[in-house]
Amino acid sequence: MILTFDKMEEKQLPNFKGGEGVFCANMYDDARVKILRGKLVKGASIGLHQHSPSMEIIFILSGKGRAICDGKEEILSAGDCHYCPQDSEHTLKNEWDEDLCFYAVVPQQ
Repeated sequence: MILTFDKMEEKQLPNFKGGEGVFCANMYDDARVKILRGKLVKGASIGLHQHSPSMEIIFILSGKGRAICDGKEEILSAGDCHYCPQDSEHTLKNEWDEDLCFYAVVPQQ
């Protein structure tokens, strides 16, 4: 199955999970998995949330971001992969001028 994100509707999700600004996402979602291409502009964030009973994998395509997972801060850039294990909590923020673009995979259980 090929997922062509450019052909998917871009959803504008303001204050996603209690975050700041707007999270933009082209998303595939079925009963087993969410796969998305996301974008956070400068100052935007995805609020702190817990992954239970699933987990999340985020692959950074461009820009820089700050992830906080279970209280530990990480600075992410293109080529990095952020993993939020099951039952952990995390947030993702863009504090830089360039858009933060990424793919994310969240298995559904």
